Amino acid sequence: MTSTMPEHVRTILFNRVPEITLAFWVIKILATTTGETFADYINVDLALGLSITTWIMGGLLIVALVAQFATKRYTSGVYWTVVVLISVVGTLITDNLTDVVGLPLWVSTVIFSGVLVITFGIWFYRERTLSIHTIFSRRREAFYWVAVLFTFALGTAAGDLITEGFGLGYVFGTILFASLIAVIAIVRFVFRANVVFCFWAAYILTRPLGASIGDLLSQAPADGGLGVGATATSVVFLAIIVGVATYLAVKVSRQRRAVSLDNATLEPVSA
Repeated sequence: MTSTMPEHVRTILFNRVPEITLAFWVIKILATTTGETFADYINVDLALGLSITTWIMGGLLIVALVAQFATKRYTSGVYWTVVVLISVVGTLITDNLTDVVGLPLWVSTVIFSGVLVITFGIWFYRERTLSIHTIFSRRREAFYWVAVLFTFALGTAAGDLITEGFGLGYVFGTILFASLIAVIAIVRFVFRANVVFCFWAAYILTRPLGASIGDLLSQAPADGGLGVGATATSVVFLAIIVGVATYLAVKVSRQRRAVSLDNATLEPVSA
């Protein structure tokens, strides 16, 4: 026996990732900025070094992912903790390839682009969709988080290549990536381009945008930044993330109560 539950109701009740709203994009950009500045804070300000920082943040990410997969549906605090940590780890992966292995940023950009395309290809082959509105199973969620990790690594490499590798600066990088996201929004809402393609294109670009904003705020004026510092930038942005994530948690809780009440009397039908 199954109930005649509408698809949008099923999404609200059981999807394992949040609804795509303005608040989602705000937290996403802030999380990417925090990933950039917090990695710098631990690595440089605390002088732990790149290797120790990578091990610490990698361990915390594993713990957060275990907690995320243990949930039965989207839980705001757990989900956004994973996003922040995966942002930091994605940054550290690229930093290790650049600073430790000595891989040029353009090579990292090409590699992560290829790996991301392969991930999407396998995901679509197995699930026949790349939509995040139907992340109802843990296998789909696994594909989702792998893709997210590679978008962060790719965004870090591409962003650093533009702002540092080409020497164009953080202000130029911020304007460039914000403009590209605006173009994607126009293509989506004016020309009705494919929603899944536009989502992932914008998702990738928010990483170099957030990194450019983070570097612009945290780096010293001599290096092209505003000199706010990694610590202050991380603390302020984390506070905003917590605030917006709390708002989303309350909103989702109300939505779930509302749809549960609205559909409590649905007549069951045979499977």
